[in-house]
Formats: sequence, C-alpha cells, structure tokens
Amino acid sequence: MFASKQVMACSEPVRAERIPIQVKVIPRKPRILLAASGSVAAIKFGKLCHCFSEWAEVRAVATQASLHFIDRVSLPKDVVLYTEEDEWFSWNRIGDNVLHIELRRWADIMVIAPLSANTLGKIAGGLCDNLLTCIVRAWDYSKPFFIAPSMNTMMWKNPFTERLLISIDELGISLIPPVTKRQACGDSGNGAMAEPADIYSTVRLFFESKIRQDGSNIQQLAL
Repeated sequence: MFASKQVMACSEPVRAERIPIQVKVIPRKPRILLAASGSVAAIKFGKLCHCFSEWAEVRAVATQASLHFIDRVSLPKDVVLYTEEDEWFSWNRIGDNVLHIELRRWADIMVIAPLSANTLGKIAGGLCDNLLTCIVRAWDYSKPFFIAPSMNTMMWKNPFTERLLISIDELGISLIPPVTKRQACGDSGNGAMAEPADIYSTVRLFFESKIRQDGSNIQQLAL
C-alpha cells in the first residue's frame, strides 16, 4: 500500500517555477534632421553636424544658397547631405519615394541652423518651393522642431521678423535665440546664430527632458 502511494506521488507532474524571460531592447540613437539655409553662418554647419553626430543619427539638408557657405569636406563622413537635386532626381515614376516625405518620416527632431530671414518668411507664409521648405510644410508638429535664426541685426529688429516669429510659434516651432556679436557684414548687434555647441545642448536637453516627462522613450525603440 505504501509502495502504491509512492508510485502515485512520483507520477504527479512536477510544476517548475516560471522564470521571467528578459528581452533586451537594443536602444537606437535619436534621429536628427539638420538643415541649413542661405546665411553666412552656414560656414559652421559642419561643426554643427559633428556636435550632433556623436549623440544621434544625423541627416542633413542644404538649400542652394547655403551651399555657397558650406564646406562639404567639413561634414562627418557618415552624414548624408541632401540638396535640391536629390529631391528631383530621386523620383522618376509613380511609386518612387518622395524625398521630403521620407526625411520627415525618418526624423525624430528637425533643426534649421542657420535660418535666414528669407526662409523664415517662407515658412511663416506656408511656401514650399525647395526641399527644405517642403519638409517643413509636411512636418508632423507633434515632433520637436527648432530654429536658430541668423541675419543682420537690422533685419532681426525689423517689425516683420517679430510677426513671422509669432506665426511659426503657433505651429509649435521652438526658437533658439540669436546672439549679440560683430557680424560678418561688419555691423554689431543681435542677430548672429547661436554657437553650434549651444544649439546641440539646447536640443539634447529638451529631448531628454521630454522623455523623462511623458515616458515616451524614443531612444529605446527596437532597431
């Protein structure tokens, strides 16, 4: 009888403890779309790209006018620079990717530095006549968007500038204010683009603070 009970006890299934499986999520870097418009401050665009590329994945956009100031050799080797030609020559037939839409989808954050007075006017007026302004017009404004203006001090003080800044502020675009210094034209005053390191630290601090606040962890999306 005792042996029979022993056999029955041994025949009962053994319940193993479930050990939770930890799935390691591979973090990815933030995706930053940097853009330059036609201001002499675009000579610092290479430095700006280097600042961001150590922290984020970076793609760059340049207007035709900004190419007069940008030294392509100064850009990080892994940063692709898109120009107006790429917008038109990358599309051949219905079904092909549209570059300004693809870049908008790819980016987590957009930064225009420098932002010229002319491009400021285009954005505020809803114009989209080049690759950069088409991206802006198609932008998802639930995602962070920064501008760092650069213009002559009298252009910055012009009443039109304040009106235009009010218009784009309503879209949710964040302003990185210009600084006071002696400008390339020889004038002294406010209107010069903030330094690349300051633009980088402003954007990064905002991004990381937003993640802590709302719990949306873009950096921990799976690759």
